[in-house]
Amino acid sequence: MSTTPTPPEGGDQTTGPAGYPVHPGTPQDQPGRSAALVDQPPSIRLAVRLMWAGAALSLIGLIVTFATLGTLKDQLRDSLEKSDANYSQADFDAIYTATLAFAVVLSLVTTGIWLWMAWKNGQGRSWARIVATVLGGLSVVSTIYAVAAGTSTGASIVVSVVSLLLSIAILVLLWRKESSNFYAERSRPQVG
Repeated sequence: MSTTPTPPEGGDQTTGPAGYPVHPGTPQDQPGRSAALVDQPPSIRLAVRLMWAGAALSLIGLIVTFATLGTLKDQLRDSLEKSDANYSQADFDAIYTATLAFAVVLSLVTTGIWLWMAWKNGQGRSWARIVATVLGGLSVVSTIYAVAAGTSTGASIVVSVVSLLLSIAILVLLWRKESSNFYAERSRPQVG
């Protein structure tokens, strides 16, 4: 028969639940203190949903581009005539194809970035909030430039302005106090 006392179930001040020694000061019974268990505050949940909406809006922007191909052709033709009155149909076709390819790739990349930012900000990654802030700032600048340049169609301006407002709302939500607390909690080393 052993005379070594067994620790009480759940451990005591010097041992953990399995009876193993625990470093002094380690929180034993702080449920929810683990970074993985911190719930998203409403501001982050809404920001993530708005980022999903931003991804959908990027795809809508691509649809608008295809719906306004006639206007795009006219703008390209006018631009070519101003820069080179002797352009050929082959030049026009090449530029038109490249412009469409660029629009498709840009839309898909933008959609992917929106989804990636939604995923990472939803996880509470502090770096993702910084990246989202930089991208939001670029969105503001590019939207102002696009509207001021006057080369966009009415429908694409509407999509751009809605995207701009979406970006601003998301940034406000990401930098609210409860959001900052969420990022801070998720950045702490996990206990356990």
